Amino acid sequence: MLRYWWLGLIFIALLFLPLVIGEFWVHVAIEILILGLFAVSFNMIFGYMGQLSFGHAAYFGVGAYATGLLLVKTSVPLPVALAVSMVTAGLFALVIGYFCVRMTGIYFAILTMAFGQMLYYIIFQWYSFTGGDDGLQGIVPPAWLMSAWAYYYFTLFIVVAAMIVMWFISESPFGYTMRSIRENADRTRFIGINVRKYMLINFVVAGMFAGLAGGLLGPFNRSIAPDLCNWHQSGVPVFMTVIGGPLGFFGPMIGSVIYTFLFAFVTGFTEYWPLTIGLVIVFVVLFMPGGVLGLAQSKFKTLGARDSMAETQGSMDTET
Repeated sequence: MLRYWWLGLIFIALLFLPLVIGEFWVHVAIEILILGLFAVSFNMIFGYMGQLSFGHAAYFGVGAYATGLLLVKTSVPLPVALAVSMVTAGLFALVIGYFCVRMTGIYFAILTMAFGQMLYYIIFQWYSFTGGDDGLQGIVPPAWLMSAWAYYYFTLFIVVAAMIVMWFISESPFGYTMRSIRENADRTRFIGINVRKYMLINFVVAGMFAGLAGGLLGPFNRSIAPDLCNWHQSGVPVFMTVIGGPLGFFGPMIGSVIYTFLFAFVTGFTEYWPLTIGLVIVFVVLFMPGGVLGLAQSKFKTLGARDSMAETQGSMDTET
């Protein structure tokens, strides 16, 4: 229950956050929410299924282009466009995942990257539909979402709703089946579970929420480019998950806060952002292998164990 109280307080703080920060940091907060949702969806594959995907940006980009094309070429409302972006990204994830879940380990990672790059080059070359390397311009949100503050609250409620759904999925029997597959796929298969089917379902779910995150990005930036599907974009959720911690549900969101804030802060002073994030990743891997959330959880467990030992010792002294 204490955890839920903390989450409620954080949500209330997020509601009041735009009232105490400037417009620039409101834009940064929106980006944190969008990329955090992207990273959490990636962690459905990495943290819960135990497979590393280097092509997760494909569904992020598909969602962005689905929403962008609908807003530019039709009069579809933004909420409907976001729903379409989830469905479209899920369909692409279904087709790609059908082949990828037949592999594990490095072969899974390379195959996801290969499909992601294939999709990137299709978008890059398809000038008549996607705009090619020029991207898609003029993705204007509705009038009631034109201000940064309005779009922040819209994004906040969408992301919170998506996080709640993913939380229930991760804590359901399906989520624990994915943990079982992560720990030992052979034993999970021996008890009669169709491992490939469960992996494919999880792959599609992760792709759908990545598509939702991409759908939110287009109206926010007012434009999108093929690089959203490129392999280096797939590295962003990997970095965020490593920094925040892959074994906790909220780890990738914490990583998004750190990564995006550092990017906004560091690039205002120097152009050596890759060097900075590289040093951060090295530090985390060497000294915090469980990420920030893993370190915090281990500290709380240590404090809890000390309190328990102190209570036990006190009761023994009293009995003596």
